[in-house]
Amino acid sequence: MPKAKSERHYHMLFEHAPISLMEQDFSVIKKRFDGLRKQGVRDLSRHLDEHSELIAESIALIKVTRINQQTLTMYGVQTEEEMLASLDRLFRDEMRVHFRDELLTLWAGRLAWRGEGVNYTLTGEPLDILLSWRILPGSEETWKQVLVSIEDITARKQAERELTASENRLRGMFENSPISLWEEDYSQIQDFFTSLRNEGVEDLKEYLLAHPEAVTRCMGMIHVLDVNRKTLEMFGAKSKDELIRSLGRVFRDEMRAHFQKELVDLWSGKLSHEAEGVNYTLDGEPLNVHLYLSVFPGYERTLSRVLVALEDVTARRKAEEYLRYLGTHDVMTGLYNRVYYEEEIKRLGGGRQYPISIIIADLDGLKDVNDNFGHQAGDKLIRRAAEVLKAGFRQEDVIARIGGDEFAVIMPLTEVATAKESLERVQTLVGLNNKYYGDPVLAISLGVSTGQKGSDLTSIMRAADDDMYREKRAHHQAQ
Repeated sequence: MPKAKSERHYHMLFEHAPISLMEQDFSVIKKRFDGLRKQGVRDLSRHLDEHSELIAESIALIKVTRINQQTLTMYGVQTEEEMLASLDRLFRDEMRVHFRDELLTLWAGRLAWRGEGVNYTLTGEPLDILLSWRILPGSEETWKQVLVSIEDITARKQAERELTASENRLRGMFENSPISLWEEDYSQIQDFFTSLRNEGVEDLKEYLLAHPEAVTRCMGMIHVLDVNRKTLEMFGAKSKDELIRSLGRVFRDEMRAHFQKELVDLWSGKLSHEAEGVNYTLDGEPLNVHLYLSVFPGYERTLSRVLVALEDVTARRKAEEYLRYLGTHDVMTGLYNRVYYEEEIKRLGGGRQYPISIIIADLDGLKDVNDNFGHQAGDKLIRRAAEVLKAGFRQEDVIARIGGDEFAVIMPLTEVATAKESLERVQTLVGLNNKYYGDPVLAISLGVSTGQKGSDLTSIMRAADDDMYREKRAHHQAQ
């Protein structure tokens, strides 16, 4: 049977993501940790100091279960099979340094990690990487599904090393750097700072809050001296003159917030600044950028020579958004998952959005469908139920799949009468859904409970669950 549209969509997102993605299985490491705890190990860091071989052994315990196309390209391999057969050549040496930290993170019970390290291509070339992983919802107890993203930051790391190594090579590195570099003159901003201090201004942050127009004035005081070829490529400019004439189109809107922080740092004497923000190409396309600013040695008093590096992190931000999506959504239905639902229950429990109605929905007869038609038909029925629920509730309602055949809906600022109207609407939609799809028949039992201010939402959820089971028994007795 062909994959459902949503399954194909998520497979395509994974396979063609603009960043290296892998799905890994840490379950054997989990079992190893459980064994160590039974042996009485309490301090893993100390244990690794005494048994350093465990790091390499733990690396070998990782099972790679899925690899996307960008990963194959980044490591210079042709096929997934070739990469799986070469893992010991790709993940070695310096990897042990950051993997030790990963092991300590897992031991401490945290479900995500992010850090830099070094891997190798198939030809032996080192890769500086920014690695992030997250244990996916549902695998918190087993660590069987771990989503890993790897960003090749070799270019940025190399640029940083080149800057440190020799100022004599600055020109060549500047012009040919694989990241966007800007040489700028901030001396007018320094003069502005001096005039403010002469007027008695002591706190620039407070001054800028009272005079927000000063931020825009300071943006206009920056004099761009030079940019490199990567900058022209990144912003879609044909020449340096064209880019410099168009700075008002490049640096605008969202840039004001991080530029204000940059000004406060410079005012306080900091000679470097790092931030993320949004710039725009000359065609108006937004660019997520990571900005690194450093005042050249010898220009600390005048700020007349400042080096700015802009790294295009748009692909990384999209990958991070994808990871965040997976952390809060159920892949099969596109609804929120149980983790997100429980977090919303906690958040709304102390809020001001009462009355809050909670609806529990449960599929009727899913086991019979699985037994008689197969699990693919059962999965399709679950997705049909999700379609009905999405159509039956408001945009502001939180609709979640909290179990195999169980769903829940949180309706803030909703009295029980309005919630019951939603139940009636859902059952009407169930009938329309059955007319469209036919067998197997979709049937949903629904329960509702409403809490007023001060109510315990967990108790309200249990009451809705009880109400749902009363309806389910009534459905069963009517058959």
